[in-house]
Order: sequence, then C-alpha cells, then structure tokens
Amino acid sequence: MNFLCAIDRAIEDLVYIYTAILIVYAVVSWIPDLRGSWTRYLSMFVDPVLNPIRRIIPPVGGLDLAFLVLILLLNFVIAPLVHAAAGRACYFQ
Repeated sequence: MNFLCAIDRAIEDLVYIYTAILIVYAVVSWIPDLRGSWTRYLSMFVDPVLNPIRRIIPPVGGLDLAFLVLILLLNFVIAPLVHAAAGRACYFQ
C-alpha cells in the first residue's frame, strides 16, 4: 500500500467516524437524560462545522436542518469523492 492510498483510506475512515459522531450528537440532543459533561467534547467536534450551515439554513420548527444537510453532504458528496480517490490511489499504481 503506497502513501497516497493510506492517506485516502484514513480520510475515508474519518468521514465515516465523523458521521457516527454526528449521529451520537443527534441522539443526545433528542434524549436529555443521556447528556453529561462528555457532551461538551462532542459539541467541540460538531458545532464548528454545523454553525456555518445553521447561518445559511436555520432550524425550522425545532428541526435542525443543518444536521441533515451535513449528513447528506458527507455521505453523498464527500464520501464518494474520497472513495473514488482512494480507488485511484490504491488500485491504479
């Protein structure tokens, strides 16, 4: 495995890990009993990315559309692009 292949795979894994963190963040926001001091650390990862999207698309009726936009963007735009780049780096050497 070459260096570019390893970097592309790591970025691909980070996209999926960040998606999982977003899902945990959403579940914690819906169930207040799960909140604790650890949620501050979770917010440190999620809020800096969501806040610019929230400025463009504010919450509607208590539903955070920025969260949905970010999930869709990660899984349908960024993940396929990274996956394609990883495929080129790993299989076409």
